[in-house]
Amino acid sequence: QVRLVESGGGSIQAGGSLRLSCAASGYSYSRYCMGWFRQAPGKEREGVATIDSDGRTTYADSVKGRFTISRDNAKNTLYLQMNSLKPEDTAMYYCASYRCYLGRDRVDYWGQGTQVTVSS
Repeated sequence: QVRLVESGGGSIQAGGSLRLSCAASGYSYSRYCMGWFRQAPGKEREGVATIDSDGRTTYADSVKGRFTISRDNAKNTLYLQMNSLKPEDTAMYYCASYRCYLGRDRVDYWGQGTQVTVSS
């Protein structure tokens, strides 16, 4: 059974930091691309950051220089270090796994999400 379980969300003041984790199980995690997505109330879900099986990363312009995505294949875990958080980062954050050759528009597995709330 495939599972992606996020943790690490919470409420924090602007300028603070949070580290999200996503524990994967039930499939060949290391072979898949991974990504963090977020969805704010009333908005469409958007891609935040991705990392491929070789560790290459991409970031949305809105988070470049503030967020860092990483993965530990030995622990089947994905991370998102979020620094200098802003109120506009408030959203439900989802971890996702997809086959790299299909791209992030063809997500195979989603986590249940973890809420991040940033107050000014």
